[in-house]
Amino acid sequence: MSSMTDTPITITPATETPKRSMKSDVFPVLEKLAELYPHLFGAVFVPLKRGIFQDLLEAHPEVFEKETLKNALAFHTRSNRYLGAVAAGKSRHDLQGKVVEKMAPLHIYQALTEIFRRRKEKGSRTELVQRIVQAWKHSGMTPEEYADLVRTRNEETNAILDEAMTEVQSHTARAEALARAYQSSGKGIAEFAEIYGMNVREVKQLLAVAPA
Repeated sequence: MSSMTDTPITITPATETPKRSMKSDVFPVLEKLAELYPHLFGAVFVPLKRGIFQDLLEAHPEVFEKETLKNALAFHTRSNRYLGAVAAGKSRHDLQGKVVEKMAPLHIYQALTEIFRRRKEKGSRTELVQRIVQAWKHSGMTPEEYADLVRTRNEETNAILDEAMTEVQSHTARAEALARAYQSSGKGIAEFAEIYGMNVREVKQLLAVAPA
């Protein structure tokens, strides 16, 4: 079963909003969490380790009541600020603030698409495509593996995913062509970049992603 901090997988739909009574219950708990763990619940949000709900109950049995803590963590991890930390690919942290696990590619993708859904009027589809491309780059997966992992039944997000993967394939093809040209040129990177009207950094980046 998913833990309380796996919220990118079970994000509350936009039509479901927390009841007013629940909000009034969670705020004191969130304030206490920020007091005890400012490095996790303070001004800067970081992703929480899976299972941190149980860790908090065990660490503070006299402070937190199970149901209100559960609601408070759900409210916290469904916030835009928390999802932003997940979408940025930040690692998960334990109660001591230590990194315990890298953020899963699936959770990063889900956070990205949820933020886009919430801010569709203000957000940019082009920006989301670029963010997905970057998320794929850091995943260490092939484009096919990544697309199979994150694809859902949502037609809109799947169309954006396909657009991002098309850009990935185009970028990879360009990198392959550049690598072949570079290898046959016999030139150094600086000279090669000048011949093709590119900067050295751009050439190095493309050569780095070209298949061996």
